[in-house]
Amino acid sequence: MSEDMITWSGDEDRQSAFASYSENIDSYGGLGKSAAYHRDFLNIEPNRSVRPQFSKRDYYAFREGERVPSNQKRIIKMCMDAYDKVGIIRNIVDLMGDFGSQGISLVHSDRTAEKFFKQWFKKVDGKERSERFLNNLYRTGNVVVYRSNANITPELSKFMKSVGNDIKVELPDVTRNVVPFRYNFFNPMSVNMKESGLSLFVGSKRFSISNSVISDVYKKGHIPQEILKTLPPAARRSIENGDKEIPLEPERLSVHYYKKDDWQVWANPMIYAILDDIIMLEKMRLADLSALDGAISNIRLWTLGSLDHKILPNKAAINKLRDILASNAGGGTMELVWGPELSYTESNSQVYKFLGSEKYNSVLNSIYAGLGVPPTLTGMAGNGGGFTNNFISLKTLVERLQYGRTLLVNFWQKEIEVVRKAMGFRRPAYVQFDQMNLSDDTAEKNLLLQLADRDIISHETILERFKEIPTVEKIRLKREMKDRDRDQSPNKAGPYHNPQHDHEIEKIALNKDLLDDEYLEEKGLPIREIEVDVEPEKKDGPIVPKVEKTNDIPSENNGRPRNSIDTEPRKQRVEKPRSKPGLADLIDWSQSSYNKISECVTMAFLKANNKKNLRQVTKAELFDVERIKFDVLTNLDLLCEVNENVIHQHLASASLTPTSFKTLLSDKDIDINDMSIESYRKKAVSCFIEYATKQ
Repeated sequence: MSEDMITWSGDEDRQSAFASYSENIDSYGGLGKSAAYHRDFLNIEPNRSVRPQFSKRDYYAFREGERVPSNQKRIIKMCMDAYDKVGIIRNIVDLMGDFGSQGISLVHSDRTAEKFFKQWFKKVDGKERSERFLNNLYRTGNVVVYRSNANITPELSKFMKSVGNDIKVELPDVTRNVVPFRYNFFNPMSVNMKESGLSLFVGSKRFSISNSVISDVYKKGHIPQEILKTLPPAARRSIENGDKEIPLEPERLSVHYYKKDDWQVWANPMIYAILDDIIMLEKMRLADLSALDGAISNIRLWTLGSLDHKILPNKAAINKLRDILASNAGGGTMELVWGPELSYTESNSQVYKFLGSEKYNSVLNSIYAGLGVPPTLTGMAGNGGGFTNNFISLKTLVERLQYGRTLLVNFWQKEIEVVRKAMGFRRPAYVQFDQMNLSDDTAEKNLLLQLADRDIISHETILERFKEIPTVEKIRLKREMKDRDRDQSPNKAGPYHNPQHDHEIEKIALNKDLLDDEYLEEKGLPIREIEVDVEPEKKDGPIVPKVEKTNDIPSENNGRPRNSIDTEPRKQRVEKPRSKPGLADLIDWSQSSYNKISECVTMAFLKANNKKNLRQVTKAELFDVERIKFDVLTNLDLLCEVNENVIHQHLASASLTPTSFKTLLSDKDIDINDMSIESYRKKAVSCFIEYATKQ
C-alpha cells in the first residue's frame, strides 16, 4: 500500500483497503463552478451552506474589457469602436445615412433665387454634409456642427442688387454680412459642456473643445500665424493664453441629439442598446477561432509491442519506425510494411459540430432588431416571427429615418435663414427629399387622388403626402398657366384637359353654319355654297329662280309715292358733335399715349437713378415706374396731344391715379404682383379704356 494510492495484492489486503477507503466519504460533495468574488454564504449554519448569487457585476469584475460602461463619453467611444470594427453595424449605419439623405435638394418659388440657393448648396457640399450629419447622428447620437463663414464678395453683392424677382426693397448692408461656406463635424469625445449641471437647469449651453486637438498637431506649441488668423477671435485668445479649453461661438455652433432626455448632458447612441449583443458576437467569433486552432491539431499514436501478449519493443525498432515516419514529407499516401506488433490510433475531433452558423442566428436577430432592421431585409425571414413583427420592424426603421430627416431639415432651415438674411431674399428656400420607397404605396396614393377628386381632402394635403411643398407648387402652377396663356408652353392633354378645345368649338360652329366666309378662308377651309331652288327648264326661256311667296304684302300707303316730285326744299343736315369720343379712336389714342408716357418716364427714371438699362432695376422699383405711368395716363384729357411737355407738367403736378380706377383694377383682379409686366400693361390699358368710356 503506497502513501498516495490504496492498492492490494490479494484477498486479505482487499478488506483492509476498503476499510481505509470508507474513511474518505466525508470529502464527497458538489463543487460550484462560479461564485461571487465578494460574497460568501458557506456554513451559515452547521453543515449548511447557500450558494451566492452570480450576477453580471460579478462576471465583469475580472473582465473589464467586456463591461458596458456607464459614463456617457465612454458609451459614445464604445459605440464608435463598434462602428469601426463590426461590419454589420457599419453597413447598417452607412445604409441609414445614405438612405436618409437620398435626393436632398433646395427648392424656391423664384427661379433666380432657387438657382442661387442650389449653387450655394453645391458650394458647401450639402449632399455630402447631409450624409455625414445622419451618419454621426446614428453612430454617436450627438452631432456637433461648426460653421465657417465667408464675406460677401463684390460680385455677389452686384448679383444681389441685380436680382429683380425676389429681392427686398430695403437692401441690407452687405459690407458687414457673411454667408456660410463650410461645415465641420466635431468628435463628441473632444467637446465638453461648461457647467453641464447648471447649463441644463438654466437652458443655456456653452461648449468648448479640448486644446489637445490643436496641440497634438503642433506639439512644440508654436502655431503658425497664418493658422491663427483663420481662427475666431475667442479661440485665438484662448490658444495664446494657453487655456486647456477653447470656447466655441454659440452663433456658429449647432448641436443635435438623437432622442436625448432633458436631464442628460449627452444623448445615448442608438448602438448603446445592443452593445451586449455585439460583445456576445465577438466572443462567439473568438470561440470559433480557438476551435479552428484545435481542429488542425490532430494526434496520431503509433504503438509498438503489446502488453497483453507480453511483447515489448527494443530501441532499434523504435528508432526505425521514427525514421520512416520522419522521412515522409506528407502530401500523399505512405505505404508501410510492419508486423502485428504495430498499432495506429488517431484522435477524432468533433469540432465541426461547434463551428456551425446556427449559434449566430439568435445574436444576429437581436442586433438587427435593436437597429430596427426587419428579418425580411436581412435574409433571415424564417426566424422573423411572422408578418406583424416584420411590419413593426419596418415601421421602426422608417420612423428612425424620418426622425433623422427631421433633424437634418431643422439644421438646414436655420442655415438657409442665415443666407436669406445676408442676401436679402423675401422668401426662404425649402429642403426637399426623394420619396423613401421601402414599401409599395401605389394603392395608398391612388386612394388619396380619388379622395381629392371627390373634394374630401384638399390638394394641399395631397402635395404634403407626396412630400412636395404646397406654397412652392402653387407659385409654379401660376407660372405654367401664364406660359400657356402666352403660348410659350403646349396645352395640357389628358382625361381632365382637352388640348384641342378651340378646334372642338370650331367644329360645332361649322356644323351649325355660324362661321363667316372670311374666317373659313383664313383657316383654309372650303366655303359652303348656298343652294338655290330653280324651276324646271323651259323650252323658250332662261332658268328663273324660284322665289317663295309670302303673305307679307306691303301697304300701298307706305313710303314716298313712285315718280313723285319734291314740292318744297329739302331739310338740310345739321352736324351734331359727339359728347364722347368714339371707341376706336379711344383705343388708338390710349395705346399710343401709354407708349409715349412709358418711353418718357422710363428714360427719366433711369437717368435719375444712374442706371444704364432696366436690367439693373429691382422689381419693386419697376412697380413704382408702372404706377407713375398710370398716374399720368389717368389724368390726361381724352384725345389730347401727348408730348414730353405735357408729361412733364403732369409729373410736376404730382397727380395720382383716381381711386375709382384703382377700384376697377381690383375688381377685375389686375395686380402687378400676380402677373407678368407685359400682361399687366395690356390688361391695365384695356381697363383704362373701359374706365374712360364710363366717364
